[in-house]
Amino acid sequence: MGDTEERQEDVQRWTAKRRATLILEILKGNTTIAEAARTHGLTAAEVERWKERFLVGAENALKSRPRDEEEQKDDLIRRLERKVGRMALEIDIMQEAMKPN
Repeated sequence: MGDTEERQEDVQRWTAKRRATLILEILKGNTTIAEAARTHGLTAAEVERWKERFLVGAENALKSRPRDEEEQKDDLIRRLERKVGRMALEIDIMQEAMKPN
C-alpha cells in the first residue's frame, strides 16, 4: 500500500463520531491528549485542534442563536492566534533567560 493510500485510510478512519468519542474521553479525564495521540499515532497538536473545534461547536450548539460555520471558524482562528502569540512570548522569555550573561 502506498503512502497516499495509507493517508486516505487514516483520514477515513477518523470520522467525526470517532473524533468526538476520543475528545469526550479526554474531557472526562479517562486519558490525556498526549496519551491519546501516542495510542492512536496522532500528534498532540492534531488532537488539541480537535478538542478546540469540539468545544467551539458544543458552545455554539447550546446558544439560543447559534452562529454559522464561518463565524465559528473565524472565532477558532482568533483563539488559536492568541494561543500562538502566548506561546511565542513564552519561547522568547525562555530564550532570553538561557542567554549567557
